[in-house]
Amino acid sequence: MTGPKLGTGQQRTPRTGVKQDRFTRVDESRKVAYEVLRAVSGDDAYANLVLPKLLRARKLNGRDAAFATELAYGVLRGQGTYDALLATLVDRPFAELDAGVLDILRMGLHQLLAMRVPDHAAVATSVALARNVVGGGPSGLINAVLRSAAGRDLDAWIAEVASTGREDDDLALRYSHPQWIVRSLREALKAHGHEAGELEDLLTADNTPAQVAVAALPGLSEPEDLVGKASFLEVVPGRWAPTAVQLVHGDPGKLPSVRGGRARVQDEGSQIVALVLAAADLEGRDERWLDLCAGPGGKAALLAATAAGRGASLTAVELAPHRADLVRQALTAIPGEVEVRVGDGRTVGAEEPASYDRVLVDAPCTGLGALRRRPEARWRRTPADLGELGPLQRELLASALDAVRPGGVVAYATCSPVLSETRLVVDDAVKAAKKRGVLVERVDTPAVLERVVPGMPSAAAGQAVQLWPHTHGTDAMHVALLRRVG
Repeated sequence: MTGPKLGTGQQRTPRTGVKQDRFTRVDESRKVAYEVLRAVSGDDAYANLVLPKLLRARKLNGRDAAFATELAYGVLRGQGTYDALLATLVDRPFAELDAGVLDILRMGLHQLLAMRVPDHAAVATSVALARNVVGGGPSGLINAVLRSAAGRDLDAWIAEVASTGREDDDLALRYSHPQWIVRSLREALKAHGHEAGELEDLLTADNTPAQVAVAALPGLSEPEDLVGKASFLEVVPGRWAPTAVQLVHGDPGKLPSVRGGRARVQDEGSQIVALVLAAADLEGRDERWLDLCAGPGGKAALLAATAAGRGASLTAVELAPHRADLVRQALTAIPGEVEVRVGDGRTVGAEEPASYDRVLVDAPCTGLGALRRRPEARWRRTPADLGELGPLQRELLASALDAVRPGGVVAYATCSPVLSETRLVVDDAVKAAKKRGVLVERVDTPAVLERVVPGMPSAAAGQAVQLWPHTHGTDAMHVALLRRVG
């Protein structure tokens, strides 16, 4: 006897013969995305470290890995917007919700409003996931909330909730950034001579996944040798840095040069920072280079390879032992003299005064220039971090100016365009150095950049360089060159 016809997406269970929608099963892609979100919010983990490990452990690749990646990163990017929408749909304070339930609701909203997932699939899989990981109790709430959200697109929802009449507040909700970050980015753009209308372009760029870039380490590999197509990846020339290539798709770890340490995954903005320091004119010898806060080792590797090609040596200082280990790993393929030292960069200037020819201070900062890559950072950082990091940034730059010899050059860099981490730090450090008898002049950094990357537009920020995601497609790296003259 023939039973009733099954609809699309349904199958018979082998034991009972009862219809079962395939979306009531929990697929590994959604499980992985959920586990990433729980690790980020529950354990203060970093998504870019957790996700690759889970993908490997669950043997997800291709479309499944791409789905998990977009779901996890999309929720982290859109969390502010989704929480504002949920506040209108959930009839209780978020504090009363289980943290896992809140993450599942965010995942459901992202699938409904930002991914090409059918409404019924987004709702059903979210309910199934909840039953699997937090129990059946919240499933009714999740079902009701997501069904209420379905049927309208994201723009329609945003138009309803983003109408405070306060521009920065509405932009914060629309583009899922904390309000203080929106204000800080507006101030930075204005201070660097950019139009007010660029703010929305910048916020949009922060929410656009960054393309993977790879640095070919000088003397060890060449960019043109990495370019090409294979069944598992496609590599094209970089946009700016002469050492760079970009991956259109694929796993950079499949490149033999990356596996062998002759090339490294590194944003073009970070490559440019190292190359600008290496290209700055010196007075006198050029033998000893210093990376004052070297972990995890990307810029150190590019500097060390460049130094080796000129017969110079690099000393890399890192405070945290585990990060110093990462620096050592990054430098394993570099020939010549390289020293990795566990120590506090703030003391090097006093311990080795006037000893180095080129010094990089890649200062710890809020990382607001890399929100494309680390979207969770926007929710972890607070305005208080600016006040806490400021003294450290000034102390590290002071140490670098003491450690460099007269005629040598220091590069002060941050992955942040915020004025309190960039221009104001340099201004204060130059004044403080003069008071203790160290004379410093500002180098025309845009002119040095022009030698490294001819024709790069809109990068000058006075005598410093400021890169932007929406203009250059890089992280918002800031670099200022300073020469010690006495």
